[in-house]
Formats: sequence, C-alpha cells, structure tokens
Amino acid sequence: MMLIAGTIPSKDIPLTIGSVAADGDFLTVNRQRLPRIQGTGAMISAALKITEYFELAPPQALIVGDIGNGRGSREMYRYLINNLVKLSPQYLVLHYCMPYIDLMQELCQAIDKCSPRPVTIADAGAMYGAKAAGLSADFDIMTPDFSEIAFLADSLATHPAYISHHLFNCDLADIPKLIKAAHENRSDARLLLVKGKTDYIAAGGEILEIINEPDVPVLETIGGTGDTITGLLAALVYAGVKPLEAAVIAAKANRMAGKIAQPTPATQVSHIIDAFPSVFKEYLCRWSDICTG
Repeated sequence: MMLIAGTIPSKDIPLTIGSVAADGDFLTVNRQRLPRIQGTGAMISAALKITEYFELAPPQALIVGDIGNGRGSREMYRYLINNLVKLSPQYLVLHYCMPYIDLMQELCQAIDKCSPRPVTIADAGAMYGAKAAGLSADFDIMTPDFSEIAFLADSLATHPAYISHHLFNCDLADIPKLIKAAHENRSDARLLLVKGKTDYIAAGGEILEIINEPDVPVLETIGGTGDTITGLLAALVYAGVKPLEAAVIAAKANRMAGKIAQPTPATQVSHIIDAFPSVFKEYLCRWSDICTG
C-alpha cells in the first residue's frame, strides 16, 4: 500500500484517510472532494494516473485542510505518529505540511517502528521538516527544486526563508555544487531528484542522470508541475520500478506531457496530468522494461 499524506489549502477539509478516486476535475478521498490543480492534489492525481495505467490498487491518501495556521499539519502529524505502525504502508509519501521539528522527529521514530520499514519520499514542507530536524538521511527519496536544494545545502538554515545570502544568489550552474554540499551536510536523502529547467538525479552527492529534453520552458510557469513529478516518481516506485529508473522516467514523462499538452502560462496543471496516459502508452515501454517485467 502507498500512503500519501499532505495538507490542502482549505479550512473546510477535515482529516480524511482513504482510497483515492478521480471525479472529473476533482479527486475524492473517502467521499471528501479536493481539487487536483495544485500542491498535494496535483501530486496525488499524477500518482493515480500511474496506478490506473498499471491496474494497481489506487493510492491511499491522508489529507487535511491547513490555511497556514498549522492546525491541520499538527493533526496530520499526530495521526501518522499514532497510527503508522498499524497502517503499515509499504510506501510513505510526505508532502505539504508545516515543518514542525518536534513532530517530524516523532514521525521518524514511528517510521522506524514499522516492520518492514516503508520506502519514504519527502517533498515540500515535509522535506523542510526533515532537513530542519537533521533527519534527511533517514529518507529514501527527496524531490527538491532549485531553491530547495539551496536550502538543503545550507548547514545552518532551518527554513528556506533563511538560506545564506551567498547560496540564495547561486545560479542554475551551481546545482551540482549544492547537491554535493547537501550530501556533505547529511541534508540529502539516499536519492535526490532536483526539479527545474534541467532535472538532476543524484545520490551520495554525485550526479547520476541529467534530463533536459524535451525542453518545454512554459512548464516552469505552471504551478504544480513539480508536484506531478513527485507523484509520478512515488507511484512508479510503488509499481516496482527501481528508484533511480523511476526518477528518470518521472522527469521525462512530465516533460513529454508538457510537450503534448502544448500549454500556455494560463494552463492549469490538470491539463498536463490528463496527457500522462498518452505519454505512458507511447513512451513508457521504450524507457523501461516494466511493461514486460
């Protein structure tokens, strides 16, 4: 079972856990509707496309509204801390939430009590919390963007807003240096997928793969396209693809969906997500032996 946990920017969504299903321009989790056009919703929607394609059980999702006051995030952390061993997910994906260091420490303790220990993937606020708590190295995969890898590279910062000035002024050519610095600080996971104009996949501070084709610059202007990469990567690992290969496929598929969708800056990420099945049908078996494996 893959469990995706994250907050939704709404004051009206109570803590809800259950199987994910598509519902037009929305998703449902245990009859609770949520939009798929941003953040955690976009990530879950991308993951659902993979599970549908391979006819796998859909993701389980734990969602809750949080409009920035942290109430929903704390509720989500507490639920996971108290119930994770019983839920026993094989794959745990942590996404948007407030980066509370004490709660992240407790959550990682709960993860360690699971038998077997789940594959852990962190993005967004969960990644911030793991880094601030000094627990990045406990995670299997992290998916930072350019500003977030600068945060991971800063040994002193506890939040991206506090990145050292010299790191904040880095340019894209410095990403390999930032990846190495993050590893030296023990602020990286076992595998990194750094998302951006060029996608870098790294482990142990070393670049393993670089993906920059097809080049669809407008994707950088559409909110949620980084979240979709994380959703694709997580669901591919859930489908049995090795993490490095899953990261490569996720980066390529996201770009190819952008090319097929021919978006403008006004395009919503759901339009990109809807192109994923065409990408899978045309390219997935070329990129991986999962179709016959």
